[in-house]
Amino acid sequence: MSLTHCNVHFSQQPDKVAYISTALLKSLKLSGTKSIRLRLGKDQIPTTIKPIQKAGRHLYLTSSLRNAIRVPKSGSIYLRNLDGDIQLGPLIGVLSDGTASATRPFGSRTGFIKQLLKEGSKNSYIFAFTPRDINWQNDTINGYFLSSSGVFSRKIVPLPDVIYNRLPSRRSDFSPAINQLRERFSRKRIPFFNWSFFNKSDIYHLLENNSEVNRYVPESYMNPSSERIRGMLERHQFAYYKPSGGSLGKGIYRLSHVPKQGYYVRYRKKNSNVLLRFNSFNSMLRMLHSNQGQTLKGYVIQQGIQLIEIDNCPIDFRFHMHKNGNNQWVVVGIGAKKAGRGSVTTHIKNGGSLMTPEQALNRVFGDRAGEVLQRAKNVAVTLAEAIEYHHQHLLGEIGFDLGIDQQEKVWMFEANSKPGRSIFQHPSLRAEGKASVEHILDHCLYLSKFRRKEEL
Repeated sequence: MSLTHCNVHFSQQPDKVAYISTALLKSLKLSGTKSIRLRLGKDQIPTTIKPIQKAGRHLYLTSSLRNAIRVPKSGSIYLRNLDGDIQLGPLIGVLSDGTASATRPFGSRTGFIKQLLKEGSKNSYIFAFTPRDINWQNDTINGYFLSSSGVFSRKIVPLPDVIYNRLPSRRSDFSPAINQLRERFSRKRIPFFNWSFFNKSDIYHLLENNSEVNRYVPESYMNPSSERIRGMLERHQFAYYKPSGGSLGKGIYRLSHVPKQGYYVRYRKKNSNVLLRFNSFNSMLRMLHSNQGQTLKGYVIQQGIQLIEIDNCPIDFRFHMHKNGNNQWVVVGIGAKKAGRGSVTTHIKNGGSLMTPEQALNRVFGDRAGEVLQRAKNVAVTLAEAIEYHHQHLLGEIGFDLGIDQQEKVWMFEANSKPGRSIFQHPSLRAEGKASVEHILDHCLYLSKFRRKEEL
């Protein structure tokens, strides 16, 4: 396979001819070739080629060729030679969901999707779409492309070379319709990442028999019995009781037992933090039953960890991980989250505050901050590699909530396949936000085979 970069131009001529500059013919190893199959995404068309004398690497497509395989725009793009088939691309699809708004078709995610499309358009054909935009009968998608002025326009294109999944809702992500959509793309051999949201219990189960990484996971149990909850509090003094499929800290309880004083429960109710005290374990359990139902189904009990603190407030860290263009896991961004006073979690919406990891660790460890941070980065990469190894679908992005305890041990509390991007709003982490977008696009190039390891 030969891979090169070129400029695509459109011609109004009606014949089905691709005019290729001599330099581009040489790069694609097509010198002397009279005909090819031209491909975009899953579409292809037999094409006559003719050389033209023009400096540089240029491809001129006639209107009939352009319309036949639905080339969305002219400009800079990759080409690859697949044994005589010349493929333009890559054609990248970003799957999300949205609203009827013309200016914000993807709701609160529109800004991020615009950022992806703006950066990706420099070297690829990239568009966003919703499940409603797919025409399975014709194998086409009515996608949202971004103009150079930042305005969305709709264009019908073939099924893409790769899909980045950013469906925002767990409910839709696990619906029968979306399960069928994923399977259809899979049957057509279109790489699809990230497959779906993680459930906490699934991740714990994936790692429980991996001794290399299980030591970083707090003791955790799905659907705990009352005896299990009591035992956890006896062993660890406090524990977290949280929904397996939850996010943003919703529905999390911090349970603690202080001998001779009783049992305490902290949780978030509407916009305030609540602390309740109970004389007995059974009275605490009755409160949980009344809030969450008699069965306590869909919840995980997790060992509490004595985290490092600043101003008597615990700190944990969001590690934003990406696959790079070499298909390797790397740490791209880290945010340190300091819990608000009385809060059960460090989530910003629950009163927490965001710091850079250097700011947080310097206050706790002083000169040793760099050493502690590097150790945590190494653990994050090890965890990502282990999850990918045990996971049956393609991953390209993971958000970890990691903690460091007062003995400097690193712990993994949660893993998210579609991590939020709030840490990149910190003024000192905006460069990392840009790098995150670049890594997503590099991984799309890798999965679509438009970039090879030896070329990086």
